[in-house]
Amino acid sequence: MGVDIQHEHFTQAERHRFAQRLDEGLRALDLLLKRPGFATGERTLGAELELCLVDDQGRPTAISQEIVNEANTPFITPEMGCFDIELSTPPCKLAGSPFAALRESMQSTVNQIRSLAGKHGGRAVPISILPTLRIDDFNEATITNLPRYRALAREMRSQRLEPAEIAIEGDDSLRVVSPDAVSMEAANTAFQVHLSTSPDEFADMFNAALLLSGPLIGAAANSPTFLGRRLWHETRVALFKQAGDDRPLGPDADIRLPPRVNFGNGWVREGAHELFMESVALYRPYLAECGEEEDAVALARAGKAPSLSELRLHHGTIWTWNRPVYDPSDGGGLRIELRSLPAGPSYEDMLANAAFLIGAMLALKPRIRTLCAELPFTLATRNFYSSAQYGLDAQLFWPTHSATAPRPVRARDLVLSLIPDAREGLHQAGVDSAEAEHYLGIFERRVRSGQTGAVWQRRVLAHLEQRGLSRDAALAELLERYIRGFDSLRPVHTWPIAEEDT
Repeated sequence: MGVDIQHEHFTQAERHRFAQRLDEGLRALDLLLKRPGFATGERTLGAELELCLVDDQGRPTAISQEIVNEANTPFITPEMGCFDIELSTPPCKLAGSPFAALRESMQSTVNQIRSLAGKHGGRAVPISILPTLRIDDFNEATITNLPRYRALAREMRSQRLEPAEIAIEGDDSLRVVSPDAVSMEAANTAFQVHLSTSPDEFADMFNAALLLSGPLIGAAANSPTFLGRRLWHETRVALFKQAGDDRPLGPDADIRLPPRVNFGNGWVREGAHELFMESVALYRPYLAECGEEEDAVALARAGKAPSLSELRLHHGTIWTWNRPVYDPSDGGGLRIELRSLPAGPSYEDMLANAAFLIGAMLALKPRIRTLCAELPFTLATRNFYSSAQYGLDAQLFWPTHSATAPRPVRARDLVLSLIPDAREGLHQAGVDSAEAEHYLGIFERRVRSGQTGAVWQRRVLAHLEQRGLSRDAALAELLERYIRGFDSLRPVHTWPIAEEDT
């Protein structure tokens, strides 16, 4: 999705040609998705993990480009923030031991990043929002100095009529008015999972992902603070939405169109094409750089896979929490990018979240149309934001499998009730039973204990402040303990609150 570009300023003629190529790409994609046998191979799984780069004091350090240059591998790439970095894994078959393969790949690459970071006095840590961030960490220099990110930031700033306000309610609450709120996107890091799918099953699989994202985000939450304030359990959800909102602000602004960061605009009715078409119809292209000339429609009709670089480039600038991915390599493929999961707190926790989500998606797929008919999309959206705000204690709505309205249920109870579905889904997909039990067991123990990454951070912060540390000092110490927890390779529900008690 992060297609690279070489330019950051575009003429009206270039924008006009780009729009033409988008339309051509949509027509070609429609042909591809209707081609018998397209994207119907073995189901595969892949991942991307974003990490924060910090110095020996736990403060963000802008060394991502140095690491990327020295690593010189397509599996380590820059992010929008100069103190963030991303790794990706090669795809692996879902059948067998996919989570073990993902863990081995991630751990090896994280170790490489950490080794390179160490040469520049830095460390790398997967954490949804770095607790030591300060307001002066966000300005124009925060944006990675590459054409793609400079152009994105400039376009987003230019759409607003006045400085943006970041407003998030919580135990402390936050109000920040900033002319450069877009740079606060750099505060967010995630663990993104890619699951291959066929065109015929895409709508059901995607709707299952939408339905499950709400219950899951509270169980996976790992960012309870930002700028020293205690906010949502997964504050990243609120921050990313507001920092990435390019709609004009002010009393005369027209904000009827959805923001570029959103949960979605409704259940998918037919397939992936409607989501790509929605991106083109609703959102102004930011990066109007055309790829190499190709007759995409003719290539699709000839049984080939065109690059569709313009469509992929544009679609990558709309950040829904779940989105389709077209991949032109190896004859072409279709994936669902599951974007809601946070980075951290451990390899075990991230993979347990993925195992639960993928297993439950596969299990709910046969009955997802009934479930979606019983749950208005508005309530699925509400579930997502409520779960991000209140964690496992959120009150969610879920279909009743009857003629009555969806019933309220606590997120913790709902997630626990879905674990048998996740187990069955993984079993049907051919995932090794011992591996499935290992990761679903970790997930269940975390949910039953109530100690998510967010809850652990909240408890440690309270403990340190009770010992007399200031908020800033407590957050710095919290981060050091978090890094030690990550290095222990143990899941977060086993991490101590008071280290002196261990």
